[in-house]
Amino acid sequence: MGEVNTFIQAVPLEYFIILSSVLFSLGVLGVLIRKNAIIILGCVELMLNSVNLLLAAFSSYKGDGNGQILVFFIMVVAAAEVAVGLAIIAMLYRNTKSVDISIFNKLRG
Repeated sequence: MGEVNTFIQAVPLEYFIILSSVLFSLGVLGVLIRKNAIIILGCVELMLNSVNLLLAAFSSYKGDGNGQILVFFIMVVAAAEVAVGLAIIAMLYRNTKSVDISIFNKLRG
């Protein structure tokens, strides 16, 4: 663990912030632009992982494990999100034979 912390601390914190910001922006852009539900789930995962990267970097620089615990909880939430999201997409595909989210308007009762 000490080797990882020294490796992470060798990189300036600003680089982690810039990389995380770029990844989060790409995720937001993907969610806003794309209509494929599976790609949107992937973009949400990208946003969550960018936050994880930033939390791990701050935790390493601060020298405590609180950020790493938060990363673990975010990974658990991401796994639950994927499970529920894929179940919804499977039901959508079963009913419409498409994963385009613009079809959700037609599913009103």
